[in-house]
Amino acid sequence: MAHEVSPFAGADTLKLLCERNYHPVEISNVLYKTVDSPQPVHASEIHIRVVGQEEAHLWSEVNARGWSHEYPELLNFVLESGTISAICPNTLCFLAEYDGVPGAAGAMCMRNGVALFGGAATVPEMRRRGLQTALLYERMRYALDHGCDTAMIVALPGSDSHRNAERKGFRIAYTRTKWKLFR
Repeated sequence: MAHEVSPFAGADTLKLLCERNYHPVEISNVLYKTVDSPQPVHASEIHIRVVGQEEAHLWSEVNARGWSHEYPELLNFVLESGTISAICPNTLCFLAEYDGVPGAAGAMCMRNGVALFGGAATVPEMRRRGLQTALLYERMRYALDHGCDTAMIVALPGSDSHRNAERKGFRIAYTRTKWKLFR
């Protein structure tokens, strides 16, 4: 069993979790931004598209290659969860190509006017070409076109993803801690 807890819950809540044998396993920042009409400024070699179920495996492979470069232990998990994400009815999977070669992946879930951007990764050999910025702009445009007014991203504090989100206008709403029960 796991829980996500905001520090706003207070020290008493954290003490209670510890007493019940929960331990913190992740600290992350939830960032938000008003959805706006971005001006895409990416190279003409970059093409972004939403993939369908028939390309779920391709999207999962690109995503897994991006994540497993830094976290090899996550390869199988990301492959499996990526395939699930690609067929989930409330999730859209975006693929970024550079000169026709798939190089980055990102997902988006929309609900009640909020677009959650997640699952973003770029394969190592395609980094520093603007693929993630283009993915962010395209997801923002899609969210705007589909009635969302708030965009949200979750990132590890101080990570490249966190810094990139802040450069794009995202601000911290709160920090959360994930707690897992150990028996």
